[in-house]
Amino acid sequence: MSKPIIVFDLDGTLVDTAPDLLDSLNHTLVAGGLSQVDDTAFRRFVGQGGRVMIERAYTAQRKQQLAALEHDRLHDIFLDHYTLNIPGRSQPYPGVIAAMDRFASAGYLLAVCTNKYETLATGLIRSLGLSERFAAITGPETFGIRKPDPRHLTETIAKAGGDVTRAVMVGDSVTDIDTAKAAGIPVVAVDFGYTDRHVSEYEPSVVISHYDELTLGMAQKLIEAASR
Repeated sequence: MSKPIIVFDLDGTLVDTAPDLLDSLNHTLVAGGLSQVDDTAFRRFVGQGGRVMIERAYTAQRKQQLAALEHDRLHDIFLDHYTLNIPGRSQPYPGVIAAMDRFASAGYLLAVCTNKYETLATGLIRSLGLSERFAAITGPETFGIRKPDPRHLTETIAKAGGDVTRAVMVGDSVTDIDTAKAAGIPVVAVDFGYTDRHVSEYEPSVVISHYDELTLGMAQKLIEAASR
C-alpha cells in the first residue's frame, strides 16, 4: 500500500545553498572579466539557477544581452566550480532534520523534487549525510520535465512509492507553489528561502518561518482538506 509522503524542494527549502551558489557565481563572473556581485542583493535570484544568475549579472554590468555561446561557456565554468566544491558551506535549515525524523517515525515517506540537476542534488544530499532519508531524489533530467510541470511532482511521488492523495509539498518559491497547485497537492511555503517577493503573495496552503511549525497535525489537516 502506498504511504503518505512529504516532498521537499532543495535549494532554499531543505538546504541553504546560497553561500556556495553565490561563490560559484562570483568565480564565474571574474573568469568572464566581470565584477563580483553583492551577495545580499543577489541572494533572491539564487533559486532561479545558475544560468539566470549569470545572465542577470552580465546584463546589469554590460547593459547588453549575453551571447548564447558565452552564456554556455560561463555556465560550464559555474557548474565545474560548484560541483568541485560540494557541499562547501551549504547546510540543512534549522529544524529540518527533526521535522524529517517526526514524519519518518509516523510512517511518511520523504522525497526531493528539485529543478537542480539530479546529479548535483544527489551529490549534495549525499555529502550532507542525508541520502538514506529519501525514497526518491529527482531533478529535471530524471523524467525530462521540470517544475512547474505538475508531472515532475507526481512522478516523484510515484517513484518514491508514495500516495499522491496523501502528499504535501514543501517549497520556497512561486514555482513550487504553482507546481503543487497544478497537481492538486497542498503546499507549505517556507518564508526564509530564495524569492524576490514574500511567498504569501503566491497563496500557498500554509506559510511557515521555522521547521518546528511543520507538524504531523498540520500535514494531516492539509491532506484532509485537499481530499474534500
